[in-house]
Amino acid sequence: MNAKTLSLLCLSTFASQASASSEEAWAALDQAALHSCLQASGLLNPKPVGNVAQFPDQVGYMALLLRGQYPQKHMQGQSGIELCLYQPQTRNATVSGWDSIDPSLKRQ
Repeated sequence: MNAKTLSLLCLSTFASQASASSEEAWAALDQAALHSCLQASGLLNPKPVGNVAQFPDQVGYMALLLRGQYPQKHMQGQSGIELCLYQPQTRNATVSGWDSIDPSLKRQ
């Protein structure tokens, strides 16, 4: 094996390791966002709707929709949707009700 072939082999090995590490880091960040959003939710049995939305670093947030049931007795277990914004730098999650995104959740 000549030096050029060996160099290319080493570079491709390092590149694939860096890619895997990056994918693992993104997956860990998504899990942290999911965990924080579920903890911040005011809904009963909240579940994610889709995947975490990634925004550029300048925005500073990730977003996730959650669906669950309202815990208040007068809501009688009605479904609800919350938008969760997660700040990776501070690891804080903030939720806000967003039932208007689903017209089938119209309140009487």
